[in-house]
Amino acid sequence: MTQTPHFNQAGEAHIVDISDKPVSQRIAVSEGYIEMQPETLRLITDLGHKKGDVMAIARIAGIMACKKTAELIPLCHPLALSHVEIELQPELDNNRVRCQATVKTTGQTGVEMEALNATQVALLTIYDMCKSMDRGMVIQCVRLLEKEGGKSGHWLRS
Repeated sequence: MTQTPHFNQAGEAHIVDISDKPVSQRIAVSEGYIEMQPETLRLITDLGHKKGDVMAIARIAGIMACKKTAELIPLCHPLALSHVEIELQPELDNNRVRCQATVKTTGQTGVEMEALNATQVALLTIYDMCKSMDRGMVIQCVRLLEKEGGKSGHWLRS
């Protein structure tokens, strides 16, 4: 979990010291959606896009982004991830794709930022691949669904 930066005597920000925190299994699950025109969704689900399998590429992009979270977000700890899963589910009735990212590690800080980053980048990849046919797509409701591990224990969105 990325925390509010701490400041040293000189007022400079630094990464939070987690060296005294116990090691535990950490899990975070996030979700988000990308809404689009029905024709765009149909092209994705029928694997008819000229660039290839949009959802397969988005899954890989989400995994890659998850692994680079500490390089993108200042003061975020670099983590050794033990599991990253990106699920992309078309919702034909709502003209959208739902992305769910599940991230696990065993360590001293949580993986919420990694899960949220993975979700966002997977959805951005869908946007990038489909923007030539549907510039009106909307990425929405990217949020944490669940986190587990550490001092705060288990949290589940109600």
